[in-house]
Amino acid sequence: MSTLALRSQRVVTPEGERAATILIENGRITALLPYEAEIAADSVLDVGRRAVLPGIIDPHVHINEPGRTDWEGFDTATRAALAGGLTSLVDMPLNSAPVTTSVANLELKKAATQGQLHCNVGFWGGVVPGNAAEIEPLIAAGVLGFKAFLTHSGIDDFPNATEEGLRRVMPILARHRLPLLVHCELSEDNDDWKKNDHRSYPNYLASRPKKWEDDAVNMMIRLCEEFNCPVHIVHLSSANSIAPIAAAKVRGLPLTVETGQHYLYFNAEDIADGQTQFKCAPPIRERANNEQLWAALQAGIIDFVATDHSPAPPDLKQLESGDFTTAWGGIASLQLALPVLWTAARPRGATLSDMARWLSANPAKLAGQSEKKGRIAPGFDADLIVFDPEMTFVVSEELLQHKHKVSPYICQELAGVVELTFLMGEQVFQRPDFTHLNHGQFLTR
Repeated sequence: MSTLALRSQRVVTPEGERAATILIENGRITALLPYEAEIAADSVLDVGRRAVLPGIIDPHVHINEPGRTDWEGFDTATRAALAGGLTSLVDMPLNSAPVTTSVANLELKKAATQGQLHCNVGFWGGVVPGNAAEIEPLIAAGVLGFKAFLTHSGIDDFPNATEEGLRRVMPILARHRLPLLVHCELSEDNDDWKKNDHRSYPNYLASRPKKWEDDAVNMMIRLCEEFNCPVHIVHLSSANSIAPIAAAKVRGLPLTVETGQHYLYFNAEDIADGQTQFKCAPPIRERANNEQLWAALQAGIIDFVATDHSPAPPDLKQLESGDFTTAWGGIASLQLALPVLWTAARPRGATLSDMARWLSANPAKLAGQSEKKGRIAPGFDADLIVFDPEMTFVVSEELLQHKHKVSPYICQELAGVVELTFLMGEQVFQRPDFTHLNHGQFLTR
């Protein structure tokens, strides 16, 4: 049984950043020792002033396989993950075909991972009209929780849930203490905006008002309180919902919230007409709104940040026409989760400990992994990254491991470079190359 001692002057632990030696044996951290400790390990790696962080956990990723592998797929998604320091992902139940709304469909998705799983992957089940009888079997089959939309998902085979449908499902999830993840937009049928300038970003932004989000969030807070069911609000973009969320948390409701890197890095004022690579739902809002999201994240009202990596082939993004009315809505950013957030957070006084909390420890809680992943501490899995927080780079198509290179981050200069990625104590990535692949495992609670 081999042992590895990983030394750094900047090990980011739950208690803060310090010089330490991480002793790793059989894929797990067995001890945190002084930096200068003499170690009888099989190998010793000293990374100096480069930081060691827990591997990033992203619980909001659309991998799209099977059925839409031409959009992404497990091979390219999990390669991109390792290159960006992400060691665990949770795959959303839609955009694959079939969608993950039954045990039979879940098994098809698991089968599609064979020989392609380069990082750890878990699965969310889906809540759609008519599948309430599938919830308990999906739980028994190992899903980590469930996802529902309150508006059209963009995929006709994953229709939105209704309040009546959620009322049938939430008591089951409350009994199992599994989270219900909700896309919060209570939309109205009104396509008048499509009569206006199709290339106008302000026109698209106005088509999905904050009220849609705010009404949906208020409904989910009410249902969360009624059923005592864990509820997680995905990709919050409306700052108007921060106050009711904060009040719900003060009351002790089992409510958690994420926002996305793109809501914290970009602002609507900077998006030119026709730049459909920025289209997502909910939309990227104005600078004043997004500053309030930052304040809520730093205050702990927003629990963490997730990419909502939702790639599509370039033709679906309507890059040539710049038509926001027909372009696919989704931001491709999986590989850039850490440097994007670090670039935007550092000028606001954020620390590497904040990164570990927002990208590792808190996402691990949602996915039921908090007893084994997301922290550098004895007994935890040795999913680790070596990160140079001072180095900068410019995002290029050649750099990205995503299947398609369409991303609003192309040509952005970012701070922070992932140098090494370890999965269960084994080095799987050393910039710019992969070293050992196909070591990912399924995440289970």
